[in-house]
Amino acid sequence: MKSPPCILATTDLLASTKPAVDRAFRLAAETGAQLTLMHIIRQRSTDELRKLLGKESAAVEARLREQAQEELSQLATELGETHGVSAKLHLASGKLLQSIVEQADSLDADLLVFGSNGGDFLISSTASRLLRLTRLPILVVKRPSQDTYRCVLAPLDFSLGTEAALRMGRELAPQASFTLLHAFESPFDCQLRHAGISDDFIQKLRSNAKLDAQQQLQSLAATVSGPIETKLLPSQCDAAACIINYEQAQHCDLIVMGRRGANMVEEFLLGSVTKQVLAESHCDVLVVA
Repeated sequence: MKSPPCILATTDLLASTKPAVDRAFRLAAETGAQLTLMHIIRQRSTDELRKLLGKESAAVEARLREQAQEELSQLATELGETHGVSAKLHLASGKLLQSIVEQADSLDADLLVFGSNGGDFLISSTASRLLRLTRLPILVVKRPSQDTYRCVLAPLDFSLGTEAALRMGRELAPQASFTLLHAFESPFDCQLRHAGISDDFIQKLRSNAKLDAQQQLQSLAATVSGPIETKLLPSQCDAAACIINYEQAQHCDLIVMGRRGANMVEEFLLGSVTKQVLAESHCDVLVVA
């Protein structure tokens, strides 16, 4: 991130999404980042008002905007006093994702922080759609911000962007312990087994894949400061399940990962592992291009 970094946090002004805003204020305090707090009045809501009220909708829209501005200001004041951070405010009207991306571009933001009042499925769906529209790193907040991040899990597939994800993770959690996790399998391991290839041959491929993964993990660990642990786990053809199980067993409070996209098709699909982790993990998730 540039110095000083810039964080954009979005809020729908509901109590259930306050933890995400609180985390953004905490991060701004910890990193010295400039913080902008944004609320979007959804275009579909104003369209419905205009259909129902006709010309009278203008006055109602104005009152709703004033109310939203007041609530946004109150939230910023409350959390600003708690964390000793002053945030800029931005009230927008329009399509949700488009408005977020436009404001992020306008600010040259380094990080987007958001949560959801609709549960993990809505969080993962919104994150997936945003990640198709922007290269901006996104922090998906899933639980209350009770402390700085202390235990970070970084699942690695050694794709492009892995080092960038680790660097940003360390910037956001400078005091945390990091576990670099690779859920390994030999190339086409599952397909070979289903095709009836002998277990001895598959085991040889797996041993080679494990050795290569160990070397790459050690190389990446050398690029990250602070306490680092490396972990290799056999994926049994389900890397996402390995990541989620490890996160929950170790009570991690942040997962740092890349998009898992090596080409245009994978970028569009985001990556099944990343999407599953976004949907099923219990802790916050940082996704970096």
